[in-house]
Amino acid sequence: MITKYMKLLCMFDLPVDTSDQQRAYRKFRKDIMSEGFIMIQYSVYVRTCPNRQFANQMEKRLKKIIPKEGNIRLLTITEKQYEDMKLLVGSKKLTEEVLSVERMIII
Repeated sequence: MITKYMKLLCMFDLPVDTSDQQRAYRKFRKDIMSEGFIMIQYSVYVRTCPNRQFANQMEKRLKKIIPKEGNIRLLTITEKQYEDMKLLVGSKKLTEEVLSVERMIII
């Protein structure tokens, strides 16, 4: 059986008006990075998943750490769809280059 790698995109817009909201933002950001997400641009993080089942499990884990306020969106796409993404301005970050070459980093 061939494993189909997926990319799980986490996009969020969280309020940061109060100190509690800022704390919730920092905690959420720290938590998703500890789950293996890397930032590809502000408030857009990506993680490689070995298959859709793993991506669904990751979604369940994220639901346990989301802040009470704001918007958080998840999008699961194939590796091929991710590779087809056009970068119109700027360049890929080093961590993004490593993930696209190595597929998944296990620590």
